[in-house]
Amino acid sequence: MTHVLVSGASIAGPALAFWLRRYGFDVTVVERSPGPRPGGQGIDVRGAARTVLDRMGITDQVRAAHTGVRGIAYLDSAGRRTVEMPTEMFGHSGGVIADIEILRGDLMRIIMDAADGVEYVFDDSITALDEQPDGVTVTFERSAPRRFDAVVGADGVFSTTRRLAFDGAWRAVDSGYHRAVFTADAVEPGQGGDAFGLDGWELLYSMPKGNGVGGRNVLLYPAHGGTRGMVHFAGDPVTYDRRDIAGQKRIVADVLAGEGWEVPRLLDAMWRSDDFYFDRHVKIEMPSWHRGRVALLGDACTAGSVGMGTSLALVGAYVLAGELARAGGDTEPAFAAYEARMRPYAQANMQQLPGGARGFLPPSRFEITARTAMMRVLLKTPIARLMLGGIDKAVDSIALPDYATLAVR
Repeated sequence: MTHVLVSGASIAGPALAFWLRRYGFDVTVVERSPGPRPGGQGIDVRGAARTVLDRMGITDQVRAAHTGVRGIAYLDSAGRRTVEMPTEMFGHSGGVIADIEILRGDLMRIIMDAADGVEYVFDDSITALDEQPDGVTVTFERSAPRRFDAVVGADGVFSTTRRLAFDGAWRAVDSGYHRAVFTADAVEPGQGGDAFGLDGWELLYSMPKGNGVGGRNVLLYPAHGGTRGMVHFAGDPVTYDRRDIAGQKRIVADVLAGEGWEVPRLLDAMWRSDDFYFDRHVKIEMPSWHRGRVALLGDACTAGSVGMGTSLALVGAYVLAGELARAGGDTEPAFAAYEARMRPYAQANMQQLPGGARGFLPPSRFEITARTAMMRVLLKTPIARLMLGGIDKAVDSIALPDYATLAVR
């Protein structure tokens, strides 16, 4: 029986494990974190990824775990709403927010619970790959070396698998900004989860450049009656230790120091949070997603989309597992077929933010005000759907094969 090692247990990894088990493969998933990571940001499921959820049989569970978001509103410096965009404005998959939004941790849990027989190894990671004609010997940081028939790196934008197996045959294209996400509940003792009064709305508050960085914003969004916070800031890459969470929080606190609205309360919540995540937004470009018995999946090879990362992970996992099953575990034709089908879909969904990083993070108060005025006018015209939504065609631009006959009964 073909034994596949999957590196990464966010969304792409567990989704691939689900489908591989359905086709009768042995699957081991290794994850650096000490256990399943809770929380995470709100993620959208769009287009063909919804068909994948249907075929997994988990659509009802995913919809039941919806964050409760009803739309997004832009705020001015006094905290007044200047622009509102409800979720239904651009269609069920289009626009800033899709009508299926779920916390990353909730989706991960649902997928993991849906598959039996997957071996999960937490608090460990790959340190070396030694490929032979009939398999790959994998060395781990903690566990004893093991041999697998195939290895799939679903370990994100900083993929260890990519670094070990692809000899630098990729480049990370910088998007110009950092981001942080964390739980913002219970910001003051005795207050309920919706202490910021979101009432189902995401609130975006923009600030001009300051504190040594470019434009900045904070985003508060609802999650099951509670609140999560996101922070973005433009500028040159900041040096930080990926394992030093306190140091990363200090970076965010310094960037937002002295700002108004709800920023002080948000920072207070950040210091209390135990699920803080911080990174630099980049796009991964590489000539091939597979080499020998090793392939990449999700952000490890397709990072850089806006609002499509989860959907690309779900669709990619479905196609990769199906092609491995169709090829009887033969990695060479399976990986080639997977990439041939998925690469055009990924490229079609690499839309960037309108106006790029500067449009998302205007560096001056004048540009923030001008963006608001433009949005107000734009939302009253038919052009709005084309510029701010209009992704429904791209998110459905893949013909999903039916691999059902390959499933083990």
